[in-house]
Amino acid sequence: MRAEFCLGIIGAGQLGRAIAQGLLSSQFIAPEQLWISSRSLRSDNALSLADSQKVHRTIRNQDLIEHCDMVIVAVPPHLSSTLAINAADTDCLIISVMAGVTLAQLQQLSNNRRVVRAMSSPAAEKGLAYSPWFASEAITDTDRLAVRRVFEAIGQTDEVFDEAQIDQFTALIGPVPGFVAYYADCMVQYAVNNGIEAPIAERAVRQLFHASGVLLAESEASPKAHVDAMVDYNGTTAAGLKSMQASPLSASINDGLKAAFDKAREIG
Repeated sequence: MRAEFCLGIIGAGQLGRAIAQGLLSSQFIAPEQLWISSRSLRSDNALSLADSQKVHRTIRNQDLIEHCDMVIVAVPPHLSSTLAINAADTDCLIISVMAGVTLAQLQQLSNNRRVVRAMSSPAAEKGLAYSPWFASEAITDTDRLAVRRVFEAIGQTDEVFDEAQIDQFTALIGPVPGFVAYYADCMVQYAVNNGIEAPIAERAVRQLFHASGVLLAESEASPKAHVDAMVDYNGTTAAGLKSMQASPLSASINDGLKAAFDKAREIG
């Protein structure tokens, strides 16, 4: 169902463009209902869409507050202090996807109590993002429905009820495809070191991760259940999994995620 409201996005970087592209590609919003504010109006910041000329563009963030019912703030967190927006005495709902910027900071920056703190990823462009969100006490049921519809248009979403979980999700799901790509690269390097040509190794591992992602996404079984099933089968994969389970791999992954979480808290 197409949105009945105007939506603005502050920030035309990778994440802002991906969200805009995803919302337009899913036909959730019409181009003329979308406003984008960025520091530059040059064509290299524009959306690569045939109808992108219908999207409203500005370099003044406050224009979005004055013309839109909902504004998504997608600037790098270190630029949050330069937003220059005032949503006081307006009906504009503010959603932030800035890593590390707290709900209280967002309320102060926007001069508005109706704010949502969320996490998303560039996978939004292909409708594959996972976007958890945490709402302020001033958010209404109508606001909640609107937020859910926006994020469902670019992937999957859940409302969470502990703000600290947004920082955890920043570490878990923000680096698309960083962590997964690292594991894939380790597998490619193993194959290359054992005589397989790099292009063939990459093609095989890409297909493995693509198939695994689809199967995991569409299966009702948990990731742990898939692992247990492979171990119970007691074949070659079981041998590899048992070796990994006996290694410090799990602790190393935990340390990596903790480092990402700490950085998410720091950059805000």
